Amino acid sequence: MKRSWFAYPYSLWMVIFTIAPMIFVVYFALTDTSGALSLSNMAAVGQETYLKILWRSLYLALICTVICLLLGYPAAYFLASKDFNKNQTLFVLILLPMWMNFLLRTYAMMSLMENQGIINTLLKAMGLEPVRMIGTEGAVLVGMVYNFLPFMVLPVHTSLKKMDQRVIEAAEDLGANPAQVFRRVTLPLSMPGVISGVTMVFMPAVTTFAISRLLGSGNFMMFGDLIDKQFLELNNWHFGSSLSLIMMALIIISISLLNKADPKGEGSAI
Repeated sequence: MKRSWFAYPYSLWMVIFTIAPMIFVVYFALTDTSGALSLSNMAAVGQETYLKILWRSLYLALICTVICLLLGYPAAYFLASKDFNKNQTLFVLILLPMWMNFLLRTYAMMSLMENQGIINTLLKAMGLEPVRMIGTEGAVLVGMVYNFLPFMVLPVHTSLKKMDQRVIEAAEDLGANPAQVFRRVTLPLSMPGVISGVTMVFMPAVTTFAISRLLGSGNFMMFGDLIDKQFLELNNWHFGSSLSLIMMALIIISISLLNKADPKGEGSAI
């Protein structure tokens, strides 16, 4: 039996569930309801209303990515340090949310932040005024950071763990202080992991719809919500496919940047 035969089931799966749906998306995006070739759907994406939703999604996704980087890099740096090799408890705690269903995690955040939730209950018990969190951009942003933070920690941690420690020891032997070692050695060598983490956080953040729907109470429509509405509520597959093409273009650009920054896949967490 040839080894290549083992790839046939995977190739069939890719054709049926990846390539074929993409072909249908392109077809619907470039045709009208009669099936004739048309660019009207693509042109409609440029309307001011839809551009505002796109910019809002990009803005919140960018803030989420920056926060995840600021929180995730120090955590990954600590997890990859020599002093942490014998204690994996914190690493398991970071991975633990990824073992839970995405919607369950979001519902858990709702129970914390809703008007009669745990946080406001504690505030009332301390004699403080309750805070309105659900239905705000802040709640959506907190939910995005909570769900996507592990996707930043893992690739950065992988990149740091793969780093040759002899390079750091050489820099220290040459008289570099810890700040100089980090700035001139550790940070540049960990950039593949950073780029991978940024990509893994930014793309799901900009396309999310469950978080904004549940934690935003529908007050803040994001691009993923817009696509979901076109397909499931309005049954407008042509315009929904045009919006999906925009997301596909962002994904392709993101992957291209990742390949340039990390051509050997050194920052991959998988």
